[in-house]
Amino acid sequence: MTLDTLYNKALNSEFLTVEEGLFLFENAPLPELMHIGNELRKKNQPKEKTNKVGWIIDRNVNIANACVAQCKFCNFYRRPNAPDVFITTLEEYDEKIKVLKEFGGNQLLLQGGLHPKLGLEYYKQLFSDLKKMHPDVILHALGPAEIHHIARLAKTDYGTVLEELTAAGMDSLPGAGAEILVERVRAEVSKGKCTAKQWLDVMRAAHKLNMVTSATMMFGHVETNQERIQHFINLREVQEERPKGTVGFTTFIPWTYQDEGTKLNDEGGVQNNVTADEYLRMISLARIMMPNIKNMQASWLTVGKATGQLALHAGANDFGSIMIEENVVSAAGADYTFTAKQIQQAISEAGFEPARRNQKYEYL
Repeated sequence: MTLDTLYNKALNSEFLTVEEGLFLFENAPLPELMHIGNELRKKNQPKEKTNKVGWIIDRNVNIANACVAQCKFCNFYRRPNAPDVFITTLEEYDEKIKVLKEFGGNQLLLQGGLHPKLGLEYYKQLFSDLKKMHPDVILHALGPAEIHHIARLAKTDYGTVLEELTAAGMDSLPGAGAEILVERVRAEVSKGKCTAKQWLDVMRAAHKLNMVTSATMMFGHVETNQERIQHFINLREVQEERPKGTVGFTTFIPWTYQDEGTKLNDEGGVQNNVTADEYLRMISLARIMMPNIKNMQASWLTVGKATGQLALHAGANDFGSIMIEENVVSAAGADYTFTAKQIQQAISEAGFEPARRNQKYEYL
């Protein structure tokens, strides 16, 4: 196994093994990895769009904060019987959507955790009501962990849940709650959530329905480098399995674990020690290991502007959202912010053309 051999395989978009990916991650010079990631970025985009970097205006709204999963990295959740639990009301949604529209956006990222009393009928009614109030709003809603939870409460399968939610107004399914898609890691940091296999199976069901989905990764906590590479391969396999002509994962979004005040840190001493060098390696490796996912997003929210800009030269082609009202990651220490003007300026400073997009990664 040599670096040159692996470089050639990567540039030819061949599927690398766990061992090959790990060898690149641990041995390849960063500039060479970034070069390959950048070449694959260009290869995945039409020629007329290779210098464009996407961005979007949307708003995070938490449906509720009660959650039975009680993940060790999450400071936002509350136990269901806590005095400060809430469920967002339709009046509050209406107000938040109006503010979103004032910013020029029309997409809600709706996430709510695993509430023990909110089932399929609740979410169907919620999505239907939101569409009646604001027919033009795009609902990028829930995630595989929530879909698994809803299916369990309703005693039905993932496909049925997704079909009924889509009929009620759900437009796309975020790849939230992936963390690291390896059972050992999930048992340690998020054992109250669905397993890695269940997360992937929800996405398989969504792809059969041709739903727009995304994939994520939270790294820098208890996982090994090998487990990170396995995460890539698990996503790559699901993307490869999708029915012909379907969208599958539109994008991959990796971010770093934020440790401030979390149980992982306070009780286990697990800190986020991911350097800028390491983050850029992960962006490049994501491109190399998952050549069948077209878009890669830089997480400026957790790594900051400068590292986010460098990620655009390492394989990322998207800068994400201005993140109106992000609560979960911010509660653990992520405090970077951008306005629409600033996010475009950051992309331009990095040498690219900012291009506003929708959740399907169509430039507007």
